[in-house]
Amino acid sequence: MAEIKKMIQVNNLYKIYRVGTTKVYALNGVDFTLNKGEFCAIVGPSGSGKSTLLNMLAGLEKPSKGEIIIAGTHIEKMTERQLVTFRREHVGFIFQSYNLLQTMNAVENVALPLSFRGVPKKEREGKAKKFLKLVGLEKQMNHMANEMSGGQQQRVGIARALVVNPQIIFADEPTGNLDSKTTMEVLKLMRRIVREQQQTLIMVTHDNHLASFADKQIHIVDGKITGIEEQQHEEE
Repeated sequence: MAEIKKMIQVNNLYKIYRVGTTKVYALNGVDFTLNKGEFCAIVGPSGSGKSTLLNMLAGLEKPSKGEIIIAGTHIEKMTERQLVTFRREHVGFIFQSYNLLQTMNAVENVALPLSFRGVPKKEREGKAKKFLKLVGLEKQMNHMANEMSGGQQQRVGIARALVVNPQIIFADEPTGNLDSKTTMEVLKLMRRIVREQQQTLIMVTHDNHLASFADKQIHIVDGKITGIEEQQHEEE
């Protein structure tokens, strides 16, 4: 058995908003650990605190109290500038709405984050093609975003998240705009890739069935974890 490496540790995490004189607990003392190569679903109804939790893990929101340790680093103590660097170097994002640029083809969309890092054109196009092959879009490389189906666009979104070789990928309701068959394909693809690349994938969803594709499910209601389930999946 390969050694299990902790990737994310969350200790006693709180997010408290003040609404007039009332305190609202968006997160109310949350603790969990995620390992390298693990696909985790944070699942809960609307308003449960799951998106707040995702934003905090990604360093987009500061906790009111508690610790978030990612790859041994306390991100809750980082300045805004350090967080921007941290996200750029370690994190990939997959969005529900794909967020592709319609005027660019698949390769250009995937290569975009690399151009922000100053990677030379030839190198970034080579990497973009490699990851488009990985997500099964060999034939669509030169298609414009608006010439592709929703499932294909989401695969481009996955390739774009992967191209920066992130340690952690955050996906917020990533299949929300896809039909059920395409959803299954995309989830299986995501699961396979994070396992092969030994990355950590955190997906937020309100759907228990979709969460069942993950290795670990963290159930959250009213800002509290109500249960953590782990399950083994057979290799695809």
